[in-house]
Amino acid sequence: MNKQYLETLYALGKKELLSYFNSPIAYIFISGFLIIGNWLFFNSFFLIGQVSMRNYFSILPWMFLFLAPAITMRLWAEEKKSGTIEFLLTLPVTDWQVVLAKFLSALVFLSIALLLTLTIPFSISSYGSLDWGVIIGSYVGSIFMAGAYLSLGLFISALTKNQIIAFVIGLSACFGFFIVGADFVVMTAPKSLAPVMSFLGLSSHFGNISKGVIDSKDIIYYLSFIFIFLWLNAKVIANRSWK
Repeated sequence: MNKQYLETLYALGKKELLSYFNSPIAYIFISGFLIIGNWLFFNSFFLIGQVSMRNYFSILPWMFLFLAPAITMRLWAEEKKSGTIEFLLTLPVTDWQVVLAKFLSALVFLSIALLLTLTIPFSISSYGSLDWGVIIGSYVGSIFMAGAYLSLGLFISALTKNQIIAFVIGLSACFGFFIVGADFVVMTAPKSLAPVMSFLGLSSHFGNISKGVIDSKDIIYYLSFIFIFLWLNAKVIANRSWK
């Protein structure tokens, strides 16, 4: 990548990111995410009586499951419906630059919401000793999980002009990739399929990282997952199938 390519990507990404905060929807998303997440966590925290964020990171993928498709559903669908996609793609930019800009801006937006939850570990650390290695690993895993959801949701959005359809299909697809690797699903699957399902499932790789063990195979899995769906997204846009 040359300097001009990165500058163009930065300009597109900045424009996309600012578009979130030009609407009250962004603040509603973040507020809802923080309020619901904090309430669910602290509702059980004082009952369990353990200084740990394990419960929080067990519910976080489920919150992302709804939040990520809600963020991505408009990124392509709205552009197609309003016709602005035609103008956007006539600019001196590549399809990959546009796809990456939309993905990175969505990831930064969701990461900002996630960073605001850092008040939780700092506040509960006053009640006892926290395992910060596990906390850091869980946050890293959460960002990779968010990236996977967003890349899949962005691809789904590129397939339709209807935001509601994009949300429903995106939610279903994210749920499918998450649940296929869940322990209770893998345990009931045929022995020949169990390793494959565990490998394909987003939840199994998130579970590994959230334990504080950052394994290269889990990182490679997430990066490969994200790349595949961004590549498919670029292919859909290159085909100009909505014309």
